[in-house]
Amino acid sequence: MLFDGRIAEDFKLATGTWVSVGPLRMAIVAQCAPLVRDVVLAGPDRDEVAALIIPDIEACRKLTPDLPREATAAVVLADARVRAAFAHFLEVLSEPSRGTSARVRRAILLAEPPSLDVGEVTDKGSINQRAVLAHRAALVEELYAEPPPPNVIVAGGLRMPTAQAS
Repeated sequence: MLFDGRIAEDFKLATGTWVSVGPLRMAIVAQCAPLVRDVVLAGPDRDEVAALIIPDIEACRKLTPDLPREATAAVVLADARVRAAFAHFLEVLSEPSRGTSARVRRAILLAEPPSLDVGEVTDKGSINQRAVLAHRAALVEELYAEPPPPNVIVAGGLRMPTAQAS
């Protein structure tokens, strides 16, 4: 028996294509290792899948050795080297050979991790995808904004930040 994620997390894109969240989430985490702790996928009733990425700040710091050790998570995540690494990962994840349900073309790096206090993390320590998407609905809207705001990383078109979202 193989655990394939929670079916309740799966969703349909506007095209009617189902997105199997568990396998896609695991593929993103594997592709972006070691820079990612977890991923929350957005996209119900949208044309494409997008991601709120929960980065491993300490791993991201290794890409920015010249930044002061006391640099905040937002400063580290706004660094062009970190953003370029994630833009590369998105480019790989959005290859045309992958179907729309397996492509992630946009992402936001979360400087503030999911919170247990607002139900974004369960008592067992797993991410509550619905709670994260509901609590961070404004960020989800930014993921799909046209043109994308500066905090959104876009596959094939890196956007430089002015400030980091959290």
